[in-house]
Parts: sequence; structure tokens; C-alpha cells
Amino acid sequence: MNIKPLADRVLIKPAPAEEKTVGGIIIPDTAKEKPLQGEVLAVGKGTKDEEMVLTVGDKVLYGKYSGTEVELDGEKYLIMRQSDVLAII
Repeated sequence: MNIKPLADRVLIKPAPAEEKTVGGIIIPDTAKEKPLQGEVLAVGKGTKDEEMVLTVGDKVLYGKYSGTEVELDGEKYLIMRQSDVLAII
């Protein structure tokens, strides 16, 4: 992994969206709901005001519109501030 978050940011790999069918109709990718949980892959060092609580490997819940999507080697990741993470699962 070549991405190292800075300050109080974390790199998260979102959990795959659930495959749902409604009465035999397959819902297209564009209509699937974004996952709201994922796994922390990398963490920054924190700031003088905010200590890093998250560690690599934590399963977390985050807000629906949190973070910035980044694509690397065909995989999608999210970079967000630690404060945007709602809970550790």
C-alpha cells in the first residue's frame, strides 16, 4: 500500500455493497446503497490536539457522505478524518 494518511486521517476499505434482488429484479450498481462500514487500512500520526484512537484492522462505521473516494489499482478506498468515524465494531 502506497498511501499513508497524514495528521488525523485514516484510510478505509469500504465493505462490499450487499447484493439484493427484489422479486427477481437485480438492482444495478448505480442504485445500490453505499456501505457504511469498512476496515481501517492505514492511520496518520494524529495531531497535537487529537490523539489517534483508531488502529489498522479496526472495523468501523462511518457517515453516509463521509470521506473522499480514492481509486488505486482498481480498488476504491476512502480517506477521512478520524472524527468522521462514528464507531468501532
